[in-house]
Amino acid sequence: MVSSFTLKAITAFLSASTVTAQLVGKEQTETHPRMAWKRCSGKGGNSCSNVNGEVVIDANWRWLHVKDGYTNCYDGNEWNTTACPDNASCTKNCAIEGADYRATYGITTSSDQLTLKFITKGQYSTNIGSRVYMMKDSSNYEMFNLIGNEFTFDVDLSQLPCGLNGALYFVSMPQKGHGEPGAKYGTGYCDAQCARDLKFVDGQANAEGWEPSSNDQNAGVGKKGACCTEMDVWEANSISTALTPHSCQPEGYFVCEETGCGGTYSLDRYAGTCDANGCDFNPYRVGVTDFYGKGMTVDTSKKFTVVTQFLGSGTDLRELKRFYVQNGRVIVNPEPQIPGMTGNSITQEWCDREQEIFQEEIYPFNKWGGMASMGRGMGLGMVLVMSLWDDHYANMLWLDSSYPTDQDPSKPGIARGSCSTDSGVPADVESNHADAQVIFSNIKFGPIGSTFAQPSGT
Repeated sequence: MVSSFTLKAITAFLSASTVTAQLVGKEQTETHPRMAWKRCSGKGGNSCSNVNGEVVIDANWRWLHVKDGYTNCYDGNEWNTTACPDNASCTKNCAIEGADYRATYGITTSSDQLTLKFITKGQYSTNIGSRVYMMKDSSNYEMFNLIGNEFTFDVDLSQLPCGLNGALYFVSMPQKGHGEPGAKYGTGYCDAQCARDLKFVDGQANAEGWEPSSNDQNAGVGKKGACCTEMDVWEANSISTALTPHSCQPEGYFVCEETGCGGTYSLDRYAGTCDANGCDFNPYRVGVTDFYGKGMTVDTSKKFTVVTQFLGSGTDLRELKRFYVQNGRVIVNPEPQIPGMTGNSITQEWCDREQEIFQEEIYPFNKWGGMASMGRGMGLGMVLVMSLWDDHYANMLWLDSSYPTDQDPSKPGIARGSCSTDSGVPADVESNHADAQVIFSNIKFGPIGSTFAQPSGT
């Protein structure tokens, strides 16, 4: 299982939560926070040049109001039925606003560093979680071609307990987003869950048939969803981490409808044509319970470096390799301790063996094309996403606890982290860990071996 991406923002008057629309409001200027990163060449991380990037918050968080006033088009977890009696009217009647990144969303940048705060109390709202994208310029997302390259970043998640996820990942979303606001306002999101919690899909409102969440006062599910290939480079808190590709057919952006979407938001998780579960490498899940965590080999009480290599050429993705660097020491991904599992990287053979050893009756990664599909998705170019969220669907247990909870934790693949099965309840996390945050920094991207000094023979 993988993230359900139910990040949200509590709405009130001048609500922080809104979506992409064909109209742009005039109440708040949109100014993207600057965030530098490095493009590398050569070997060992010594030949890197600065790239002046910027980040934009997803449209789903933004204030959406009637075009000639201040009335919310979306308030709490429901649509304004006067402004939005149907999708066409809603798209025509509602305007999306710019963002006050620091005051409303707790998003700040400094040079090459991005900080995402979990809960931010603003003048008109309380914001929970966030999702941002790396921009090439003010109107276009940066498109990364991953195969044959490696992606490196530093992360500090020492303040992320059970139930939270500081994620860094890539999706095959369109470079210019959707609609008149486009990428400048964070539109066009898609993922392998075929996200139906989006208030706008493909540039049009998703109000018709909207069902408010029963346990999330800010979110709901519409009839339409947005699907595409997803490469979860980093889903993690201070307890557990997972590297997870998700295949999809087709690989690029497409729209699904209702239960046929599958994924987290549908009654039948496997009804769609995208892989909602993924082929993952989680050290704890493969039996190495002392590798990742506070005071362990990768010590999550301190900042460390994460390196991911995408081995292959063209659209042929052959292998995903992971290294860590901490205190000047390169740490190789561990070898599994579950009988029958070998290797410390993700290949098609790894995914086949995972399905066998974990006795997965349904394994959609292979059904929807496996590593071949991932390669084609990466060939389209992928957008970098960074987010912080809690999970109203499964309490993040799929990442950091035993899941499914009704199965024996001693069964291979069930134990994914040391968190209790009653942990991660969003109401508890939001109450007890409002000051949680994740810091991403020092992003480097380039050919294999160009972003760090890789030990010989690895």
